[in-house]
Amino acid sequence: MLIRFITLIFLVLASAATSFAQGSDPKPLFDQLADANFNQAETLVGQIAATGDPRVVPALNAFSEGDLYFRKSDKAVFSAKSAGSQLELIDPVTGESAGHVAKGAVTKIKVNNNLRRAIRAALGGLTLMSPDRGARLSAADAILRSPSAEALELVEAALAKETDTEVKARMEEARAVSLLSSDRSIDEKRAAIETISGLGASGLGVLNSVSSSIDPSLKPDLDKAIASIQNAQQLWNVAQNVWYGMSLGSVLLLAAIGLAITFGVMGIINMAHGEMVMLGAYSTFMVQEVIRENAPSLFDWSLAIALPVAFLVTGFVGFVIERGVIRFLYGRPLETLLATWGVSLILQQAIRTIFGPTNQEVGNPSWMSGSFPLGGMTITYNRMWIIVFSLTIFFALLFVMKKTAYGLNMRAVTQNRRMASSMGIRTPWVDALTFALGSGIAGIAGVALSQIDNVSPNLGQSYIIDSFMVVVFGGVGNLWGTLVGALSLGILNKFLEPSVGAVLGKILVLVLIILFIQKRPRGLFALKGRAVEA
Repeated sequence: MLIRFITLIFLVLASAATSFAQGSDPKPLFDQLADANFNQAETLVGQIAATGDPRVVPALNAFSEGDLYFRKSDKAVFSAKSAGSQLELIDPVTGESAGHVAKGAVTKIKVNNNLRRAIRAALGGLTLMSPDRGARLSAADAILRSPSAEALELVEAALAKETDTEVKARMEEARAVSLLSSDRSIDEKRAAIETISGLGASGLGVLNSVSSSIDPSLKPDLDKAIASIQNAQQLWNVAQNVWYGMSLGSVLLLAAIGLAITFGVMGIINMAHGEMVMLGAYSTFMVQEVIRENAPSLFDWSLAIALPVAFLVTGFVGFVIERGVIRFLYGRPLETLLATWGVSLILQQAIRTIFGPTNQEVGNPSWMSGSFPLGGMTITYNRMWIIVFSLTIFFALLFVMKKTAYGLNMRAVTQNRRMASSMGIRTPWVDALTFALGSGIAGIAGVALSQIDNVSPNLGQSYIIDSFMVVVFGGVGNLWGTLVGALSLGILNKFLEPSVGAVLGKILVLVLIILFIQKRPRGLFALKGRAVEA
């Protein structure tokens, strides 16, 4: 009865003229807490909230946490915080310091669970009526997370005055979850169950919490709503797995797309490709370190600056490797594999010597941090931008391959090297530039991977095997095959992992690819050409 009485006071506050509500000084009400028992304190909390003064919110929060005191000399009430061996007294309304006193000069005002509930209701009433839209939205969200019958009248009073569409919809949901634990009519509760069924996973928790105490006549409606939410959640779980698979597939696409070019044009099994990815990630680290030391305000542009740096660094390293090692080993695949593996070990050790074996910190720009909900799933900004970025790189590379003279020469060498050479194409330089381009794209992949993975000397080794699987599955040298292969393997991995585990999932994927290659040795999209078919 007492809680309802306090709630009625709040309701009167919400519907009465604001001249009365905001004309009272809350300080004398706080001072009365010094001599009040728990029941009287609950009433005083309601009266403090009835002033409508937003300045009382910090003091009420302090009261709920047990940090409200009265001074023994004059029974004046303050919130307080520790200041060495003393306490600093803070005016509960103005928030200004009222000096320092010995801890023995004040007495803590006791608080129990019922009083804390009354304080939460008071705070909810103040924020639901706040002129700030964000505060009202947060208050409605708080009631959604912790519904109670005591908050129902407050929500309804705020709802009657709300004009913002989004806030009003959130308050409707808060009203529905609070109504289920109240003594309202069956029809109102049935309508509330229908509203809650649209809340997804959060609504499921509310419905399950009241299932044991709800009126038996509402049981069919409750069971139907729970089943509806569970079915919808299963569909959203599938969508979430597809999204995770696409994000993994975009990572594999970035790591594999450069390999697909060099493998297709040159026939080189480049075991150092993963180290190009690693060098791109370390280039990002170095760019961010320079920005942190010299121009911190440009940090949000660090990735944009790192992209051309990583491309040039890894492209140059790839060009040197091709000119210095690989060009002497064409037609000798085993020696090429061993040589590039040796190069990968040299690069890994060089990075360990320069930067050390531990992970390096690469920060996320503000626009790649955080997440947002989409229906029943969560989308992280870093994964979303990596998907966009990987597709951008893919289509940019496709344009280069299809619409430029260099791309035409590259495709000619891929399809028939001897014929291309006889037509005047300098195939050794096409090989060198292709290897540099593939290495540069791997460096760009390292920039993206630095946002979602540990930047360490072993970064590239995590993706080299998967990259080869993508290239072989999609079709050697075919960009569309690389795209389809990367997304397919990414999604398949994410659906297998929950049921069989990450390690066994990868083994199953490898077995499936081996079986697939038995039927289609050239992959999903085989290259055309007499030399290729021969």
